[in-house]
Amino acid sequence: MLRRPHVAGLVNGICSSGTLDAGGHCVLEMPSGTGKTVSLLSLIVAYQQSFPEPRKLIYCSRTMSEIEKALAELKALMAYRAQELGHPEEFRALGLTSRKNLCLHPAVKREKSGNVVDARCRSLTAGFVKEKKARGEDVEVCVYHDNLDLLEPHNLIPPGVYTLDGLLRNGTLMSGRQMPFCNVIIYSYHYLLDPKIAERVSKELSKDCIVVFDEAHNIGESITPAPDALFGLTIFAYNVCIESLSIDLTEDSLRRAARGAQNLEKRIVDLKSSDATKLQNEYQKLVEGLRDVNEGREEDSFMANPVLPDDLLKEAVPGNIRRAEHFVAFLKRFVEYLKTRMKVLHVISETPASFLQHLKDLTFIERKPLRFCAERLTSLVRTLELANLEDYQPLQEVATFATLVATYDKGFLLILEPFETEGATVANPVLHLTCLDASIAIKPVFDRFSSVVITSGTISPLEMYPKMLQFNTVVQESYTMTLARKSFLPMIVTRGSDQVAISSRFEIRNEPSVVRNYGSLLIEFSKITPDGMVVFFPSYLYMESIISMWQGMGILDEVWKYKLILVETPDSQETSLALETYRTACCNGRGAVMLCVARGKVSEGIDFDHHYGRTVLCIGVPFQYTESRILKARLEFLRDNYQIKENDFLSFDAMRHAAQCLGRVLRGKDDYGIMVLADKRFGKKRAQLPKWINGAVMESNTNLSTDMAVAVAKKFLRTMAQPFTARDQDGISTWSIKDLENHQKKLQGEEDTLMAGQDV
Repeated sequence: MLRRPHVAGLVNGICSSGTLDAGGHCVLEMPSGTGKTVSLLSLIVAYQQSFPEPRKLIYCSRTMSEIEKALAELKALMAYRAQELGHPEEFRALGLTSRKNLCLHPAVKREKSGNVVDARCRSLTAGFVKEKKARGEDVEVCVYHDNLDLLEPHNLIPPGVYTLDGLLRNGTLMSGRQMPFCNVIIYSYHYLLDPKIAERVSKELSKDCIVVFDEAHNIGESITPAPDALFGLTIFAYNVCIESLSIDLTEDSLRRAARGAQNLEKRIVDLKSSDATKLQNEYQKLVEGLRDVNEGREEDSFMANPVLPDDLLKEAVPGNIRRAEHFVAFLKRFVEYLKTRMKVLHVISETPASFLQHLKDLTFIERKPLRFCAERLTSLVRTLELANLEDYQPLQEVATFATLVATYDKGFLLILEPFETEGATVANPVLHLTCLDASIAIKPVFDRFSSVVITSGTISPLEMYPKMLQFNTVVQESYTMTLARKSFLPMIVTRGSDQVAISSRFEIRNEPSVVRNYGSLLIEFSKITPDGMVVFFPSYLYMESIISMWQGMGILDEVWKYKLILVETPDSQETSLALETYRTACCNGRGAVMLCVARGKVSEGIDFDHHYGRTVLCIGVPFQYTESRILKARLEFLRDNYQIKENDFLSFDAMRHAAQCLGRVLRGKDDYGIMVLADKRFGKKRAQLPKWINGAVMESNTNLSTDMAVAVAKKFLRTMAQPFTARDQDGISTWSIKDLENHQKKLQGEEDTLMAGQDV
């Protein structure tokens, strides 16, 4: 069976309109949990297989669970194609993840920290370690990595779709070498967007690759500290483009960077006395340009250039940092300058140009050598043959900071905050180099690849993304959901049973009447909801505040009579344990309520399918913390450069995250759930919800009190309790091959009629 909602529109939208055929980019919004991934994979794989030399598909998603789900969908799709075609196809696909998940070495894979795994892996696989082994020196190398050289790349794994478990069973170190022979590669956004990773993993990909960013609603979002910093908990909104080009420096990181520079100095002295020719050879190459000195870098590279202009790498390195000892002295002087900048008691905000001018006036450090710092440090680390790179991580951050601040005039801002919070009395300074323009990081992707597809279930309004990421589209489309029954009920609750308005607006959010009405709403829905119920708050701070007040009002005791209560925390292990307990309670009939935070782990990567989530309750509109200086700077940048008003962006961002929370409970066409938006402000912002949610909101359900909402929900649940089988969806929300053929005939008939009318 084929899932109906997207395939027909996708064929017309992606192929016929030029995204694949002529080359172009598109933005697609497709309802979550109803076949978005398999629809895209079905279309693009069929497109690939229709050409003698298929274009490679690079499928990017956010989390490990989403990557594994995409691989499982692809595996099932290829099994279906083999069954229908009568023979398996010559097809390879694999998923990539970090060394921590795929390392084969027994001693290394026992380590729990990803950084430790990376460091130990480099110490066993680096190019200079192999060279020492070849010279007969007594060094340990990874036998798994070493023996790969004996194999031909195309013989590493047979055709098939390899999940992460499948790679482990077949030997994972082959995965990188297998990439040129794969039809489909599925991995994280960072493998393509973060320049420090993309340089090593994705640099060989050809221009004709088809790139898909799934779950792309977070691509252009700013990193904004939540107000939970008051409790020592700093929660950052997830963002790849901004994050990959933003750096925070603290007093502690600068102290460790200074120690790293001293260690480098000692290593240079040692190398001068033992093998001075290495330093001399490096010097000669630096005269010719950075591209030559870093040519042939393997996966043991320290870092990659942070989106540097191509002509910069062809230039000769400035003379004052060519020699290793001069470069380290240069870095030490720069670190000392940054330390002095930390000694302030008020907030400073300045542009890169202002920062560089102040730096030059005080230290006589010029802009040009700063631009080369990141790559110059990479070259030095390779020359010194450093295995344990973790000690030099803070120095790497300083070098990257120097390169970024000296490379980009626009789209960046430096913010120095002397205190962690406004009420703090003990100085804890942080120097933020924040990227304000998400298009800087993603621009190389749009320039490099001819077809890029950005898709998610929650990216309304569609025109916002091309604006923020600065690219042109050939298709912008929001697809609706075709269902055999109305399987989800969105409603807006604006007041309690006492008719007092409810809202998470700062001025009234902690009023006893508002908190009590939110508590009554929770109690009533916990009574009528079978099995699992998920509740989302705008922030950790507000969740802690309202839970404390509910405890004093006896509301939690009342909820406890009907369901177990679990709470998401910033600690990932605690949250995982809470989710496991929640699922157990749902399975054994006890039922549970999961209290979560919008933009948290639960709202993004966890599915509450079927009995795990029958109601989702959004308490308040999840606006970002608007007092964040970084957010204010980004809003000002969007207003001045892209004519995006502050309120428009904040509202767009909040409704996108609200929709993401709502989508957690609807994970398939045979699933059902209730979606409650509890805030009077949702009534005015309803139009900013995705089309598939907004279209299902009945006018009568947009201004409900608690008792009215409960009555509507009870009626909906009685309807959902009626018998419903998979066959009831045949020809409506799922199609057979015959249904698809009939649809094609209908489209052909409409096209013939249109052509005939034009001829007349």
